[in-house]
Amino acid sequence: MRLDKYLKVSRLIKRRTIANEACDAGRVLINDKVAKASTDVKVGDIITVNFGNKDVKVEVLKILDTTKKEEAGDMFKYL
Repeated sequence: MRLDKYLKVSRLIKRRTIANEACDAGRVLINDKVAKASTDVKVGDIITVNFGNKDVKVEVLKILDTTKKEEAGDMFKYL
């Protein structure tokens, strides 16, 4: 699954266009490497998103095409 779609479906970032812009600005890392929006996300990857003055670091547990709000938290765990 594409990184920008994963960020939206998992609800780490609210909209896919914002996820895309964050990737273009270099604020999203996968396994400590700057990632493009089109980068493939795999189970076990570590994603770091820089939100201004705070970093959110998560590990990918599941990849689902669609989720309900309650299930979105099961797709990753905070580190």
